[in-house]
This record gives sequence, C-alpha cells and structure tokens, in this order.
Amino acid sequence: MKEHNWIKIALTPFSWIYGLITNLRNWGYDYQLFASKKPSQFVISIGNLTVGGTGKTPVTEYLTSLFSNRVPTAILSRGYGRKTRGFILAHSASTPAEIGDEPMQYFLKFNPNVLVAVSENRVHGAENIAVTAPEKKLLLLDDAFQHRAIARDINLLLNDFQRPFYQDLPFPAGRLRETRNGAGRADAIIVTKSPALLADHVRNDITIAIRQFSKPETPVFFSFLEYGEPESYAGGHVSLKKVKMAAGIANPLPFTAYLRARFDVTDEVVFKDHHNYTPADAEELIKNLKNDTFVVTTEKDMVKLKPLVEASGVAGKFAYIPVKVSFGNDTGRFHEWIFKQTGHLFQAER
Repeated sequence: MKEHNWIKIALTPFSWIYGLITNLRNWGYDYQLFASKKPSQFVISIGNLTVGGTGKTPVTEYLTSLFSNRVPTAILSRGYGRKTRGFILAHSASTPAEIGDEPMQYFLKFNPNVLVAVSENRVHGAENIAVTAPEKKLLLLDDAFQHRAIARDINLLLNDFQRPFYQDLPFPAGRLRETRNGAGRADAIIVTKSPALLADHVRNDITIAIRQFSKPETPVFFSFLEYGEPESYAGGHVSLKKVKMAAGIANPLPFTAYLRARFDVTDEVVFKDHHNYTPADAEELIKNLKNDTFVVTTEKDMVKLKPLVEASGVAGKFAYIPVKVSFGNDTGRFHEWIFKQTGHLFQAER
C-alpha cells in the first residue's frame, strides 16, 4: 500500500499537466474556439469521467428499451477494440472484430428494431445514419462524454459507486479522462453499481460530494445492477452449481462477487477489457473442466466467445449471466425527468 501511495504521489504532477491540457481543450469548446456540430437527430450521450467499467452498456440498453418502442432509435458507438475503421452499420453477418463487442451485443439484443452503427468520428457517424435511416429520430451515443465535436441534447454522466470520480485524479496518477470539473457539463448524473438498498444518509453524502463539481440543479439518480438467470451458450436457462469464471471487462469485481455469493467458484480467469478471444483461449478454458462445472462469462464476453465454442462443439459447457440496470426507488423520478426532456419526440411520432 505504501509503495502504491508513493507511485501515486510521484505521478500526481503529470496528472496536473494532463488535467490542464484537458481543461484547455474543454475551454476551447466552451468558448467556441473548437466547433461542435449538432446532428439532425435528438442526441443523448452516455459517458463517464473514469476510464472503463462504470456501467455504460447496461445504461445504454436501459435507455434503448425505454425509448425504442416509442420513437425510432439508433445507437452510435466508437466500437472500441474493433479491427476496422470508419463508419459501419451492424448487420446479420457482423462480427465483434468488425464492429466491437458492445455494439455487437446491442445488435443481437435489439435488432431489427434499433439501428446500431460504429464510427470513431461521431459527427460523420450521425450524418451517415441520417442519410441511411432518416426515420431514426433518437440517437444514443455510447461513451461520448469527451467527444465534444458532436453536440448533444442530453449529457448523462455515470459515476461508479465503488470508484467515485470526486475521489479520483486524472491520468496517470488516477483513472480520470479529464478533471472532476468536467461533471459540470452533465445534465444528469447516474450513480451506477450502487447497493440495491442504500441508506438515505449515504445517498445524501454522495449527492453532496458530486455537487461540488456539477451544476447545483443537476439531478442525481442512483441505480444498481440486476443479474438474470444463467443462460447456456447453447440456448435456454441452465442450473449452475460449480463454475469457472472468465471475464474480459474493465471492472470484473462486481461480477466476481456475484458469482462467489451464489455458486461454487472453482477458478477465476480474468482477461483485459475488450479481450479478443482466440480458439486457444476457448480450449484453455475447458481444459481439465469437470463434468459438473460450467465456464461462466458476462454477456459481453459471450458475443466473442460463442462462435469459438460453437465451432468446437462445446457450447453446452459455457453459460453467461445477463445483467441489466435498475433505478429502484429512483425509477419514477428518472423517467419523469428524462421524458420531460424528450416529450416532443413522442408528439412528433403521433
């Protein structure tokens, strides 16, 4: 622990420099020295200040489920980890290597009702969607809080309950992509991965800490993760007792804790975030695997691993745990707020 503290102290001056650079960049956008272009769609951005693992994917899926049956919706992502570049529309033959694991997950879950696209240039991506699918009136931007070249109508900032941005520093001493003052751009802040039951005084303390850096009127909502019944890679629910965990996500700790609390975890294999699985990885995961044990992954890992294990004929030995976000007691308040911001979209669809 002491060694870690000394490393953090040594890196702090570099964090100041990094923070100054990001502040200057944001200042340039704030004072219109750099241009932000507004797409034709109504744009909701879902992002964070912290590098990775704040729960953007479940929140994006929550909003997609909330809106897509009410207004024609598209999701635009950078497609982090893909082996391609440029604008690509997801289609039935798409692969995670082509569009990225999270966009692939969106496509598998919401196709054909929702258009999913990737582009490292969000402005060009939005323009291409407007030409390809002009009926899509709502555009959800996955992980775009710092992508200020594209203007948005609603800026949602996620804050991990376990790793709050207000206690962190910019890279490299910390995990922030910019200084904590960036929270001032948020129209609403969602605390993610909270305990399902959270004492009022804890909520109040967190809200006060957040509002040191956000606008005073910015609403703060609390959410938590709900894990679903285990699903076999071969299809259908499966009963689990002994499991071997495998995860390639930014923050596997909540997933690990969930599995440990409910199953007999015989082994834990952690890969880097957005890991590109290989046939050798799949083979290693089932090596010496006992008949009563399943390899259990996240849904994000499943979209990349499933084709490999299907090709090997071992899909029946793999399962994943679906996850979704819940706003609990804040559900009504969050829906009231976001529908107030977007009400005109529904009127236009009548």
